[in-house]
Amino acid sequence: MTRAFPENFLFGAATAAYQIEGAAFEDGRTASIWDAFSRVPGAVIGGDNGDVACDHYHRYPQDVALMKELGLQTYRFSTSWSRVRPDGGAVNAKGVDFYERLVDELLANDILPWLTLYHWDMPQALQETGGWTNRDTVGRFLEYAGTMHDALGDRVNVWTTLNEPWCSSFLSYTGGEHAPGHTSVAEGLLSAHHLLLAHGETVRELRGRDASLNLGITLNHTVADPADPANPADVDAARRVDGQFNRWFLDPIYRGVYPDDIIRDIRAVDSDAVARFTDAVHDGDLDVISQPIDTQGVNYYHGDFVSGTAPAEMPVSGGPATDRPARSPYPSSDGIYAVERGLPRTAQNWEVQPEGLTRLLQRVWTDYAEPAGTVLYMTENGAAYDDVAVVEDGETRVHDADRTEFLRLHLAAVLDAADAGVDVRGYFYWSMFDNFEWAWGYDKRFGIVRVDYDTQERSLKDSGREYARIIAARAL
Repeated sequence: MTRAFPENFLFGAATAAYQIEGAAFEDGRTASIWDAFSRVPGAVIGGDNGDVACDHYHRYPQDVALMKELGLQTYRFSTSWSRVRPDGGAVNAKGVDFYERLVDELLANDILPWLTLYHWDMPQALQETGGWTNRDTVGRFLEYAGTMHDALGDRVNVWTTLNEPWCSSFLSYTGGEHAPGHTSVAEGLLSAHHLLLAHGETVRELRGRDASLNLGITLNHTVADPADPANPADVDAARRVDGQFNRWFLDPIYRGVYPDDIIRDIRAVDSDAVARFTDAVHDGDLDVISQPIDTQGVNYYHGDFVSGTAPAEMPVSGGPATDRPARSPYPSSDGIYAVERGLPRTAQNWEVQPEGLTRLLQRVWTDYAEPAGTVLYMTENGAAYDDVAVVEDGETRVHDADRTEFLRLHLAAVLDAADAGVDVRGYFYWSMFDNFEWAWGYDKRFGIVRVDYDTQERSLKDSGREYARIIAARAL
């Protein structure tokens, strides 16, 4: 059976600045929190860092040509705060110029630029004054956003404020797995609020500059299922995961409130943290956060199957086993346990659960986006597998059958959601290239394009060839 995609459906791929650009200290760029964190012993597998990564900073014309070869209609990338406003200070003209050249290259190849302002690479100098726990950082972010719009507002129409604020708050300031590597419940709550406030302030500022812009945010989500729907403890565990992963960000953006039940849960385990959070939420903040948006990006990799009683440890992030001390990124995590359900798993031990994506899109659409007049896009979805590169007829090939099947299954899940009435208008595979995968370093490969990190050779994988075929046919 052939299944066609809607006429207005966009096919793209996604990356992030720190993961691919390299040139970490060239042309005025200074250290980000990931430059600092990756140098902490034991923080990243293999002691890897993004100093060179895919060297995209120097090789972007070649990379855009590959995007054109694939038939991509749009490319989602992030700009580096540390490159554009080093140390959070004055504008760096050479950093801005790089993004102008990249955008011009995309447009020359008929590829829509999809710009994300923050994909986790805050200047380290700002972290040293508190980072996202410091309300002043909101103002510094607004300056940076304004600089990018000054430079690119005439050529870029789609602006995403933040990528996955759950990761840059709870995973980073409470779980300790991502930069800056802190393990404080209070810091996670403060960071989440200030990130959302920066989102709202940026939407208001850019909307005031140009009402025609497409403005939005990208959130990562899970589908939390109770192991036994008849067991109240399991149902409650699923509620808490959903509340701390999904609703903590969806509710303030769409409804102007934080979820009361989760505040009560967190207060029961850390009342001081909740008191600090409550003090940080000023009058009018939630009105700013809940500015109307045009587009919500949905990132999905896997769901969670949880119990309130099973004797197992919860895979709270699916992160690597590093030498750094870490805690659950969920502020209220006691009594939540993972349960095995026999699904296939990726090389990161993440479950492959495409039907969860269909249910997720239906839920976000029905409960949040549709009533607000917001359109959905799948802005990240992908899988790491242990690829093997072989040389055939003088050409490097990667026969990644698992990733190819993952891609097809999840595109079918998006079509299932569209058939059910969800207005989902695009899909971005994560990632265009193998890259620096945060705390995993270079140990895991997500790309549909293989990168040889020694030679920087790019090779289109079988999954990339299949994606190109799907794009050309506009059908599964």
